[in-house]
This record gives sequence, structure tokens and C-alpha cells, in this order.
Amino acid sequence: MLEGKSVNLRIIEKEDLPLLADWSNNPEFLGEYIWLPQQSRTEREKRYDNITPDTKWFCIEKKDGTKIGFIAHLVAHGKLTAIGYALLPDERGKGYGSEAVKILVDYLFLSKDIGCIQAEAHPKNMAPRGFWRKLAS
Repeated sequence: MLEGKSVNLRIIEKEDLPLLADWSNNPEFLGEYIWLPQQSRTEREKRYDNITPDTKWFCIEKKDGTKIGFIAHLVAHGKLTAIGYALLPDERGKGYGSEAVKILVDYLFLSKDIGCIQAEAHPKNMAPRGFWRKLAS
């Protein structure tokens, strides 16, 4: 488990897959800027069974264990790493996503041989832009 001040990141286990499937099939959870393919729980389990070692999914949990979202990273082409995350609508704007990203970025640079982390956001999604700029400076 990766621990922060307000949230922890715990590797997603098989028992988390029904919740992850529910979240990823809920347009309200994903919001207007995140796209994940709609999948049944069975399809989600097959995808989970085929995750490569270069991909890790974490559950974002408050300190009391409440699951509030997920964050994932994918190492592509050997050294380029991309991060994606989503939070429950009621938990957005409280700093949990920013803290989760900082925890994951620290973990990646300290434990993996990566050259950079790629920040991507939908052009109309203004929320992460300031955060990514602060993190990069």
C-alpha cells in the first residue's frame, strides 16, 4: 500500500473488480472527459487477468478505507509512463486526486527506471491543468 496524508493507494485486487466495473460503466463517475470502454464484470475480470507487469491499477481510499476512485499507470515503450485517474463526483475538488497523483509519481520515480511521466487531459478539462503545471515545476 502507498500511503499519503489523506488517501492511500492500494493495488486493485480481484474482489475490487465489481466496483471498478460499476464505476467504469457509470457516465456520472467518469464525467465528460474520461472514456473507458463499457465492460461487463466478466469482461473486466478477463482484462484484469491479462494486465501486463507494466500496468498497475490502484484503488484510491480515504484513511477510513472508503473507496473513492482509482488511479493507474502504464509504462509504454520502455520508459514513457502515462497516468490516469477518476474520482467519485462527490469527492472531486477536495485534493484527493492531486494527492493520489503525487503519491504515484513519487512511487514511480523511486521504484521504476522511467524517463518521464506523460500528463494528458481533454482540452476542455481545466481542473488538472494547474495541478500538472505545479507538479512539473
